[in-house]
Amino acid sequence: MKRNARVGRWSGGLLLIALITAAYARVYHAGFIWDDEQHLTNNPVIVGPLGFADIWTSASAVYYPLVLTTFSFLHKLFGLTPWPYHALNVAWHIASALLLWRVLEQLRVRGAWVGAALWALHPVMVQSVAWITEMKNTQSAFFYMLAASLLLQSRRSKRPTSLYYCALLSFIAAITSKPSTVMLPLVLGLCLWWKHGRLERRNFVTLAPFLLVSVAASVWTVWEQKYHAGATGAEWVQTPLQRLLISADAVWFYLLKLVWPHPLIFIYPRWNIDPSVWLNYLPIAALIVGATVLYSKRRRLHAVVFAMSYFVITLFPVLDFFDVYFFRYSFVSDHFQYLASMGPLSLLGAALSRTSEHFGAPRFIRLLGATACLAILGTLSFHQTNNYRDLVTLYQATLAENPRCWMADYNLGLALRNRGDLAGAIAHYRRAIESHPDYVEAHYNLGGALIEKGEMAEALTHYRRAIELKPDDADSHNNYGAALRQLGRTNEAKEEFRSALSLRPDYLDASLNLASLLLRAGRAEEATAQLRESALLQPNNAVVHSALGNALMKTGKAREAAAEFTRTLALDPNNTSALNSFAWLLATASDDTLRDGRRAVELAQRASEIGGDADPVLLHSLAAAYAEEGRFSDAIATAQRATQLAEQRYDQGLVHALRDELSLYELGFPYRQSASVR
Repeated sequence: MKRNARVGRWSGGLLLIALITAAYARVYHAGFIWDDEQHLTNNPVIVGPLGFADIWTSASAVYYPLVLTTFSFLHKLFGLTPWPYHALNVAWHIASALLLWRVLEQLRVRGAWVGAALWALHPVMVQSVAWITEMKNTQSAFFYMLAASLLLQSRRSKRPTSLYYCALLSFIAAITSKPSTVMLPLVLGLCLWWKHGRLERRNFVTLAPFLLVSVAASVWTVWEQKYHAGATGAEWVQTPLQRLLISADAVWFYLLKLVWPHPLIFIYPRWNIDPSVWLNYLPIAALIVGATVLYSKRRRLHAVVFAMSYFVITLFPVLDFFDVYFFRYSFVSDHFQYLASMGPLSLLGAALSRTSEHFGAPRFIRLLGATACLAILGTLSFHQTNNYRDLVTLYQATLAENPRCWMADYNLGLALRNRGDLAGAIAHYRRAIESHPDYVEAHYNLGGALIEKGEMAEALTHYRRAIELKPDDADSHNNYGAALRQLGRTNEAKEEFRSALSLRPDYLDASLNLASLLLRAGRAEEATAQLRESALLQPNNAVVHSALGNALMKTGKAREAAAEFTRTLALDPNNTSALNSFAWLLATASDDTLRDGRRAVELAQRASEIGGDADPVLLHSLAAAYAEEGRFSDAIATAQRATQLAEQRYDQGLVHALRDELSLYELGFPYRQSASVR
């Protein structure tokens, strides 16, 4: 019997793994989507300049330090290739399903394998498994279920202490993967009640350390969401009564999605609950009636009480009692019920098993029925994963079911613009503004797209609107300034750049834009001072040092300029602008002790190799470098080619400069100039 049981267990485990793997076969070809950039692809603790220690000690960890540690490890092995992250996400889901099966058996729940399989293959889980960012869910679920299994095992072990501490460590690992697992102590209490029919004093002693960890994590999470994630503002202002009604709606929403998982939408419509409408009280009334009936029949409906209590307890952190940043878009999301859905689906598995046994269905028929049910769920999940293939597919699928989703329109606009579809991007930015007129980011990006299209007047309107809505947004001021500069309104542009810098002193684009305007206005000293300030704020930024070097050349401070170019190339050896400007300086400086023809040729040749030999500006410097080294035939040939290319670009200023210098090279003289802007 023991051997048969082991064979059955192995067969069941392998079958579960095979079913999940087949259902999620498509995700290995998927890419990165929304929020993956914040958590992974653009996260400074993963891709630099911050490091591993910052994952656990800085706000950049976005309070998921253990998941970011996992991302960091994968990044070191595979870089930003998506499939290993997807593969691990599926692996965590498989491991969580196997542990759920184990915990249900420890609780002596009928149909444990069926319950675990129903959960693992249900299409509501797709959002968590197909979305790399939601490794927060799959990884935390593994440690969550491991903690429960270890604690239950410790109650029957000869060495309970070691298992108990392992359970506590697993809980900490779950919380540092995703803080919404803070409800585990109550779930563990529920499990002990299920097993023994009551809670004893020693149970509270057992759970006390778990509760302490939970309380600490809860306080931190509430603070983080409100003050770091930015869950403050009009979108999060609801009365206590509205919050209660929204939360009741959410409980029924999640339960009904398990019963009928269609449609499944990445962003569901955001509810607007009016407490003055009596129909809005039906969901909470139904909850109260249901809870009353279950409590009164708790002995007969023991399993239902357990499953539904688990469901509501686990959902509690993601209901509208707390401010969660995602609630800006919707009060519900599939990934919020990843853990909670284990309760109702395990109950369904038990009900199916008990019903089939009650009617005496042959084993073959029961197996066939279970297979058909799981095949349907697996097929639905398989098709649902296609929506997560890439950003454009995801947002198009979202808008097909939720046409007023301004967040999806806006992000689809960003994705289309990245693909070069400017017209498509503009159309979706406009749709986002139609749905949400005060959407600052949409006004801002629509302004940028319109500038790219050449529609300057309308672009300025949207930038002004973005600034009206959010006066402290430095990006809006900077881009508004850039648009004004293109229209020749330089004084107004300078003021906008200064406003951007007052809001964000280390804003490099604004600093460079302001310095450029000052240089063109002949105010080189002011430009230099501005860039020096930026260099102090960003001492390791090669672009700043290169710009400062050019400004110093303009003011005739050749040696200081050379020092800045040297710093630039130490930080970024392939900085084409610095290579070119430094080569020009070494070839043409009036200071004999500074000029170095050989070094100038090396730098200019490297600049041409990186930037291409069809850039007349780079060839201009290379010709001057050849002349300084005495290679006049090379200087003449290079200057002639640069002149032809400059003529093709209609750059008459460069053409005239090259012709003047060419006459010197033909006479055997190098070009001398103490300062120049490159």
